[in-house]
Amino acid sequence: STQGRDAAATALARLTAIFGSASDPAQARLFVELQRRRLRGEEREITFLRDLAAAHRLPLLATGGVNYAIPEHRIVADVFTCLRHHTTLDAAGRRLEINSQRHVKSSVEMADLFGDLPEALLNSTRLDARLDFTLENLGYEFPSYDTPNGESMDEFLWKQTFASAPGRIGGALSPELRAQLEKELNLMARLKFSGYFLIVWDICKWARENNILVQGRGSAANSAVCYVLGITEVNPVKHRLLFDRFLNDSRVGKDGKPAWPDIDLDFPSGERREKVIQEVYARYGSRGAAMTANVISYRGRSVIRETGKVLGFGEDALDRFSSLYANGDFPQTLELKQQLAMSGIAQEHPRAEAMVRLNHYIRAHPRHLGQHSGGMVISKGQLDKIVPLEPASMEKRNVCQWDKDDCENLGIVKIDFLGLGMMAVMQEAIELCANNPKGPHAMNDIPVDDEVTYDRIRAADTIGVFQIESRAQMSTLPRFKPRNLYDLAMQVAIIRPGPITGNLVHPLIRRRNGEEKPEFIDPSVEERVKPILARTEGVILFQEQMLELSMELAKFNGAEAEELRRAMGFTKDKARMERSMAKLAAALRHKGHNETVVTKVVAATTSFAAYGFPESHAIGFAMLAYFSTWLKIYRTAEFYASLLNNQPMGFYSPATLLQDGRRHGLLAHPVCVQRS
Repeated sequence: STQGRDAAATALARLTAIFGSASDPAQARLFVELQRRRLRGEEREITFLRDLAAAHRLPLLATGGVNYAIPEHRIVADVFTCLRHHTTLDAAGRRLEINSQRHVKSSVEMADLFGDLPEALLNSTRLDARLDFTLENLGYEFPSYDTPNGESMDEFLWKQTFASAPGRIGGALSPELRAQLEKELNLMARLKFSGYFLIVWDICKWARENNILVQGRGSAANSAVCYVLGITEVNPVKHRLLFDRFLNDSRVGKDGKPAWPDIDLDFPSGERREKVIQEVYARYGSRGAAMTANVISYRGRSVIRETGKVLGFGEDALDRFSSLYANGDFPQTLELKQQLAMSGIAQEHPRAEAMVRLNHYIRAHPRHLGQHSGGMVISKGQLDKIVPLEPASMEKRNVCQWDKDDCENLGIVKIDFLGLGMMAVMQEAIELCANNPKGPHAMNDIPVDDEVTYDRIRAADTIGVFQIESRAQMSTLPRFKPRNLYDLAMQVAIIRPGPITGNLVHPLIRRRNGEEKPEFIDPSVEERVKPILARTEGVILFQEQMLELSMELAKFNGAEAEELRRAMGFTKDKARMERSMAKLAAALRHKGHNETVVTKVVAATTSFAAYGFPESHAIGFAMLAYFSTWLKIYRTAEFYASLLNNQPMGFYSPATLLQDGRRHGLLAHPVCVQRS
């Protein structure tokens, strides 16, 4: 029609102004695309487009209009179309594709479709040869730190570290600590990570200057540099933590470059944490910083509910199915059919088989985009040139459309700004102690080896305390008997799904109490394994121990151990986990280990995929558990007031907390309209 020709000419003029109108395919940036999907009337459209290209001296380009990989996946595209339009397959009509031609076609199929337009096919191969884009180097750069007096970042980090160390440790540096600091600083300079540590240090410094508590955790707790700079609170030399678990030469990313270190920062939840996030946006701009996304995938219930709606099943049947569906893994096909039958959808139902097939196709596909709890990426320059950004639902925030794993895979650096309710309690309690001459006026003022505190922990008097207040923790504390910070870290780590499903809890307790002799996997490997597992009585409790075992027994290099770590934490991709387990088992057998060793190591690794705990995380959490117990004992009123002011949190209601406070001598006045 005349209207269609005019609209095409207008659109083409706008595109030509932007991309030019070269007729030579080797130089052209603008092509006229042709698709043949065996639709009625498409030849008339192709004739029009071919004439349009000839009139404006533009090259033709043949494409497949691909929407899915294979013809069998057409039903998935149709289901997503129905979900997008809030309709069913029966009512969707012309919104659905007429046939299954939008799959990836072979060169033979494309040659058959465009035999009359060979130049369009040739231009496709020419354009493909010209495109050199890959995901290997997106041009991302981490920001540099602005050093004073023209010093290099390496020099300034070195200077700041040794200037901070005496005040941090309360005296002169021991030869051991000095040697460790020099080792770490040299490695940071060699890997060009000095700017990263300076930026994290500067954020922590800004937080403290603005009266915001901050404590780094994660594998950063293994770093003496992070400790003396005040990024973390755990002295890794004192607690014999291995720096190599945090940063080493062999730890590389998928691009072959050194993998960026991972530092998580805990802040008080609420306004104070948001103040830090907004400071980062202010420093790097709304397009230079963004929260990372959280990609929510289709799981068992959501697949059946949404495909069931599209297939026309009633809400009552889908509700019954949801009530029958167990948490955890996706069911096998037979189990799924049985569950469908139990919910009123008979196996012989015409669409029951389609639901089973769709469950196989759609599960683990992205469903919608959420926001990560605290992950944030920053960039030198505009981040939206690297990754698409979108406004967050919360005001003054942006979200990048990739999740933390995507960012890590592509070399984009993430820093976690996490909010902890107990940090807010401790902040408020310390502020309430401001007029107390005995303090504490900061977390550093709390003594770290108070026997009364550990006595109270061993007695399971831990209601309201961070991490060790659950019934499971309280029932274990009198048997486990923590006596120091590392014991408390083991206590924090052991009541987790990984150790519980791996049947590690009772053996560790029995061995600590002398009721059972420690075993180090198998006598054939005891000498090699004992240095790794001695502190945990032969029990594989921490992720770091698992990685050390893979390097010692399977001879994994740093990159392979890192891939194993990521597979253990990436529960969304079960195929990836299975590949890693198969590789680990094969490597153990190749090194001549017997099946007992293979079975025990692989079983331990699999249990860690169910939320095994990193040692460095456990020590950081143990310190908060200790600090909160100390406050409960020695600053009872301040602690309970702060705890009540930050509800809801933890396991107990305000009434239970008040009752517990009364048992510890707390006087709780009734509400007063004049003072409360």
